[in-house]
Order: sequence, then C-alpha cells, then structure tokens
Amino acid sequence: MSNLLILGDADMRNLLHSLSRSDAETLQESLAESLHTYSTGTQEESACSANQPMRSAMQSSPGVSTIFMPARTTSATGIKIVTLSEDRVLSPVTSNESQTNTDQDSSHHASVSSTSGSLSGLTLSSTHSSTGSGSKDGTSTPASTAPSTVSSTSIPGSIFDPMSEKAINSSDPLATPSISPYAPSTRPQGSLTILSPSGTPSAILNATTLTAFRTALATSLLIRKRTNVHTFTVFGAGAQAYWHIRLALLLRSPEIHHVHIIARTFSRASLLIKTLYATSVPSETDVQPTKLTHPDHMPALVKGVKFTILTPEYQDYQRLLREQVRAADVILTCTPSSSPLFPPELLTSTEGRKKGRLVAAIGSYRPHMSELPHEVLLDAVKPPSSGKHHHLHRHAERGGVVVVDTLAGAMKESGEVRKAALTGDQLVEMGELVMLKKACMEDQKAKGGEPGAAPTSSLWRWLTAGNVVYKCVGLGLLDLAVGEKIVDIARERALGTVVSGF
Repeated sequence: MSNLLILGDADMRNLLHSLSRSDAETLQESLAESLHTYSTGTQEESACSANQPMRSAMQSSPGVSTIFMPARTTSATGIKIVTLSEDRVLSPVTSNESQTNTDQDSSHHASVSSTSGSLSGLTLSSTHSSTGSGSKDGTSTPASTAPSTVSSTSIPGSIFDPMSEKAINSSDPLATPSISPYAPSTRPQGSLTILSPSGTPSAILNATTLTAFRTALATSLLIRKRTNVHTFTVFGAGAQAYWHIRLALLLRSPEIHHVHIIARTFSRASLLIKTLYATSVPSETDVQPTKLTHPDHMPALVKGVKFTILTPEYQDYQRLLREQVRAADVILTCTPSSSPLFPPELLTSTEGRKKGRLVAAIGSYRPHMSELPHEVLLDAVKPPSSGKHHHLHRHAERGGVVVVDTLAGAMKESGEVRKAALTGDQLVEMGELVMLKKACMEDQKAKGGEPGAAPTSSLWRWLTAGNVVYKCVGLGLLDLAVGEKIVDIARERALGTVVSGF
C-alpha cells in the first residue's frame, strides 16, 4: 500500500500560478528530456515512441467524446482520461453572421493597451452611439475611430472561428462555459492517474488546467530558442492562450514588448489581460486564492508590455490583422477553429517571408479542424530558395520541415497536415530538436571550434531565427512527464489531499 496524492483543479491552479521562473525551467528540462527520448530512444527506453500506446476515443454521449491517453516513462505509467464536447467547433463566421454570433460585450472598442503595471491604460468606447458612422456592410462602427478599431466585415480566407463565448458570463477568463447541453464544459474535463512501475497508484491529478499548462510548456521549448520574441500575436482568449502568454512572460520577460490578442469577443480577451495583472490566483471555487508575491509573478513581469485586443466586428480589421500577423515574432493559434484564421499570403508572400517567425498551431486537434492555411505548411517544407536572383529578396530561412509533437499523431489527427498532404519525411518531432543546441556545440567542439561558442549551423539558424511552423495535436507523454514533476513539487510543498494506505 502507498499514500495516494490527489490534486484537484484548485490545487493545480494554485501550484501552477505559484511557479517561479526557475521552477518553470526545471519543468522544461524534464519535458525536453522525455520528448527527446520519445523521438530518439530505443525500445529499451520506456519513454520512446515504440513503447507509447496510441490514444483511443469513444462517444460517451451525443456530441461528447471521451479520449484515453496512456503513456510510459522510466519511472511511471499513466493514463489521462478527458471528455470533450464535439460542439466546441461552431460554424464559421460569415459576413451575415458576424453581428449576431457575438455577445453584446463585443461592441466595445477593439483595442486595449497598457504600458504600466496597472489597468489604468485600458480604454473602451461603445459602438451604440447614434453619432457613429455606418460601415460598408451596414453594420455600425465606433463613434470614436481610433487607429486600432477593427471591422466587422468578413475577410475571405480569414474566417475566425474560436469557441463560442455567448454562454460565458463568468468574470474568470479561465472558467468553463457550457455549450452542449450534454457537456459540462468546452474545456477538457477529466484526470491523469499516475502509477508506479509496479502498478501502484501514486497520484490523481485533475486534468483541466494541466492540459492547457503542459501544452504551453511544450510550446515554450521552441519559444526559448528564438532570438527575437519582442512581439506576440495570439489567436484566442481561453485557457490555452492564457497559459501560453503567461509562460512566455515568465520565461522571456522583459524581452517581450507587445502582445496582440485576436479574439471573437472583446470581453473575453479583456478578462484574460486583467487576469495576468491579478495578484492572486483566479479561482472557480470558494477556495481562498493563493496570494502571489514573489518577483516572478505576473504583476511585475507585465510592466512595460503593451497589450492590444482585436475583434472582427469593426472597421480596418483586415488591415490590422495583416499588420499584427506580419509584425509578430511569435504567432500562437489557440482556437478549435475549423477554418484558417488568416489568409496564407500574409506569411507566404515575398513580403511575408522577410521576417523569421515561430508559428505554433495548438488549438485544433482533429482532422476537420484547421487554424492555419495549409499553404503555410507547404511553404515551410520547401527547400531554401536558390538562384542568382535570390539575393534580391531577403527571406528568413526555411527548415524544409514542419515541427510536430508526435509524427504519427499529426499525420492522423492534424487537419493542416492532412490538407497539405505532407509525408513523414516533411515532418520532424520536437523531441529531435530540443537538444539541438547541445548537439551542435559538441559537433563544433569535435571539429576544433571554440568550446562554448554559439552554434553556427544552418539548422540552428533556422530554429532560432528562421520561419518555424509547429503543429501540436496532443500526446499522453506530455501529461505524464509534466504530471510527475508537479506531484514532486506538490509533495515538497504539502499541497493536495493524501489518502494513506490506498
């Protein structure tokens, strides 16, 4: 018999919000090692891909699926069981629907900016004024036409389709709104069970917050390698977007100067920003929230960061969408969209390819979902341009591949990969890249290079400054590798509920 540790969602929120930069870096290293073993290890190593069972799913009720994700590491076996609503993915927004498919809070001015550690810089203006001018399609536009207002006109090839937010009434942007009458939430609901090598249960973790956190932590393994991270453009304003932004600020502040949030509703995105400024852990329960005081917490890290919000209801949406996508050093798509979120030419044209970017698509996870235009993936797998006129057009380096969390999973589940008809040799698992710097430095040293010198290979230049596209569909190993370390931290801090003699 053993002592079973149980971490509910309130425990998970308190623990994850209390992580310091050092804690997050420790979790990064542990996850990187597990992914490296998954992609490069032999069958004798428990975490290698050959020893990871495929996930399975069943329909647990109309419109609701339950997914089973088993995994192994050298020290544990685990299974995550989560339930998801099929109704998360709604019909695309068209020019006729854009006004009716959004809540009343979307009528606010489409921009939020703050350059200080408070929310005093937030400015709102209503579109309901009778003095407001009419737009080309007959919808109203703000009476105040500041440069950062946006348009309700739908853009061909740029249909924004995140989860519906009409049912969201909570003041907490991490809350779990209900869409399907059969589904308790639009976010994953379930648990991760961790077993010792002998099969004894050692921990049960609520998987709601864990799922968003571990996905963001995996993406951060690529963000940490990027030379420039000054500007982020984030599609979506739910838990995935929140944790991606939070971890990026925790790990790369003060290098981040601008965060553009493109969301369906102003209210949801505004609440996300307010939560980043919060001095206590947001809670969905009556549990007393943990106060956040040490220097690595958000109120200190967001100082000097300018946030903007863009929604599809206002004038100049097309122009601002183009500007914010083109300006980004990092693009994060965090929506379960069934249609591309922006036109492909924003990134594939001569102008679009001048700047090196990390583009991470992590919200879509089924074959019928696509956040990125498949042309962006096809452009990423092209070999570097050559020819005598290549010098006339400076382009960021391509790697010739798309980065994925799991090759088998991406080819089966990713709508973007399937639509682009990519083959296995056009994909590379993140686990093959996370230790690249170490390998490049060892190779340079073996060739007589200066010990400790920064890598100079074209592969390293691409990964740190070129155009990198990353597609994540989810992998049980992510949950187990991160979950084990979270359990260690929880035991050290005496968090959670312990069941003796289980």
